[in-house]
Amino acid sequence: MSVDKCGVLYIGKQVAPTTFAIDNFPLPVVTSYRDLGITITCELSPSPHINDIVTRAHCHANMIQRFFVSRNINLLTRALITYVRPLLEYNCVAWSWSPTLNVILN
Repeated sequence: MSVDKCGVLYIGKQVAPTTFAIDNFPLPVVTSYRDLGITITCELSPSPHINDIVTRAHCHANMIQRFFVSRNINLLTRALITYVRPLLEYNCVAWSWSPTLNVILN
């Protein structure tokens, strides 16, 4: 276990005065944490996670537009489905209820 990658995330408004340590190394208290590609905040808000996903998908779409010389619509559609759609669909059950993403995708 890497102690540098560990942190304490309190969920809710009340912060417990307990400190946690691994091998006498105190763990920092964080307000958000990324685990398995999903950003979790102490308020359980999906906004930082959605912003990260949309930013990465936008960058991938821009790279496809910039690097593909052909403007064949079938080729570009296949590239978007292959490289951008998986970013948007990864673990969408955790954040798809958010009205922010529904506005962005529609």
